[in-house]
Amino acid sequence: MSEPLLPLALLVLGFLCQWMAWRVRLPAILFLLLTGIVLGPATGLFDPDALFGDLLFPLVSLGVAVILFEGSLGLRWSELRGVAPAVFNLVSFGALISVGVLAAAAHYLVGLSWELALLFGALTCVTGPTVVSPMLRAVRPNARIANVLRWEGIVIDPIGALFAVLVFAWISLGLEADTFGSALAAFGWTTAVGTGFGVIGAILLGGLLRRQWIPEYLQNYAALVMVLSVFSLSNMVSHESGLLAVTIMGMWLGNRADLHMDDILDFKEHLSTLLISLLFIVLAARLEWPSLELALGGLTLLGVAVLVARPLSVMFSTLGSSLNWRERALIGWIAPRGIVAAAVSALFALKLEDAGVPGAEQIVPLTFMLIIGTVVLQSATSRKLAAMLGVSEPDSRGVLIVGAGRVSRALARALHQHKFEVLVADDDWMAIRAARMDGLRTYFGNPVSEHADVHLDLTGIGTLIAISARREINTLACVRFEPEFGKEHIFRLRILAPGEAPKQSISGALRGRPLFGEGVTQRMVEEMLDNGAAIKSTKLSENFGWKDYREKHGQAAMLLFAIDERGFLRPAHETREWQPKAGWTVITLIPKAAPVAEPSAAPGDYGEPAPLPDADGPTPSPGSA
Repeated sequence: MSEPLLPLALLVLGFLCQWMAWRVRLPAILFLLLTGIVLGPATGLFDPDALFGDLLFPLVSLGVAVILFEGSLGLRWSELRGVAPAVFNLVSFGALISVGVLAAAAHYLVGLSWELALLFGALTCVTGPTVVSPMLRAVRPNARIANVLRWEGIVIDPIGALFAVLVFAWISLGLEADTFGSALAAFGWTTAVGTGFGVIGAILLGGLLRRQWIPEYLQNYAALVMVLSVFSLSNMVSHESGLLAVTIMGMWLGNRADLHMDDILDFKEHLSTLLISLLFIVLAARLEWPSLELALGGLTLLGVAVLVARPLSVMFSTLGSSLNWRERALIGWIAPRGIVAAAVSALFALKLEDAGVPGAEQIVPLTFMLIIGTVVLQSATSRKLAAMLGVSEPDSRGVLIVGAGRVSRALARALHQHKFEVLVADDDWMAIRAARMDGLRTYFGNPVSEHADVHLDLTGIGTLIAISARREINTLACVRFEPEFGKEHIFRLRILAPGEAPKQSISGALRGRPLFGEGVTQRMVEEMLDNGAAIKSTKLSENFGWKDYREKHGQAAMLLFAIDERGFLRPAHETREWQPKAGWTVITLIPKAAPVAEPSAAPGDYGEPAPLPDADGPTPSPGSA
């Protein structure tokens, strides 16, 4: 392939890897690394050193700086305080246990020096939300396990990066020092410089944003310039302090309550996706086929990581917690390595090789073997293990409702009354606030954003009902969740513009199954509720079946949902091929003037409830659950 086409080919391949990962619900890092290996060591089609030359090292450095800044920007100290003690333990002394075990294995089993072994342990002790979240959706463990693993990945990602940066700085500076004292002093100086530049950069950027001295359309550009400037200037003052500086900068800005960083965070997430796609393909293409000895060493380290380091870390971290042994066993099995391990290890290896450190060339292949091994092994086995242990969700009977308007809340209350897990998602704070006052579980944020991909907990959820007031959000939600839930579990309540006929609305391929019958729209249901209609449930029987129900209420009662004898939810839609039977429960919207329904085994009136006292505080940032 000619050199001018290589950058374009890398962009296309990166996109295809990300798309394939989305389709099959596996971490994208797996496809990116395998693509790089095929292009590089397997076929020799791509040589990154020949393409980028002397620019490879600075480009990788800048890319890793942006990735670390984005990861640390999403870390909220308030979220740390709200996490269960087991997660605190996992990301503190549990991580130290993993570092110690992995370092000892790398030293005694592979022959790395203690310095490099400690760096390897620091790099590979972290998981990450980009690899954990897709795995959880495939495994479907119970909520307690999912919460521990999800929050561990979110919290340990930037903390692990910071730890790896500090260990690398200590190693690189210690190699140049004559005595331990001077090495310790140099390490302290580098830490102080990195922290200082990070805080100064955060204060400067935060002040510019808070005073609105930068127009909105330039804020993302300004943030990127500031991150790269802080990284470069910090490195000029003290070698290897730049990564620490951008990590501190992200943590500082992410925890300022007076700053609205959501747009910048979205931009950095998108930029990080692009950089990650390119970096992993490029870095994997630089790999060389490991020798038999190194390959055996990598397999040995994989065994130690999976069978020794992780179980020990979880065992000691969960002592005294409410988790039972089955839940602890599954948590002890799931720990896929991800972005931080791959990106930072490749960068550090480049720097150590450039400094002539013996054995540095082994860091990257060992790390990449551990990443691929944990992702493949645990993706293939975790779901079966969860089923064997009895800690998986039996069926995905829960419902994700996109939109938190009046119609959405009324339907959500009706389903919640029948013990269905209901999650209401919207980026309208007032609507989400009303849903929370109704006692419903909520997600505040755009349900089709990258933030939702990581933070939206879909454990036990298997059906989508799109009822947002914005048609584009409903459309995107139907497209986004169809591969995950299946086309037969995607539903949407029509929104028609004034004068628009149903046949003029969005095509069926994008809108999901239309709810509640031909011509039924959100406005129609909302007007019925405004006129006093109530949502009621009735248990059908042999003596009072669906035909009797229809004769009693006629067409005045709108069928919304049916719950069959097995407890599965069947939303009513215009092309439904089923009819309620004896033993089923029907949930209908009955106008105020309609006759009263037969006594219900699970009676309920789910119209708008009386308002509760306003006890909410200030409006939070989108993305909170």
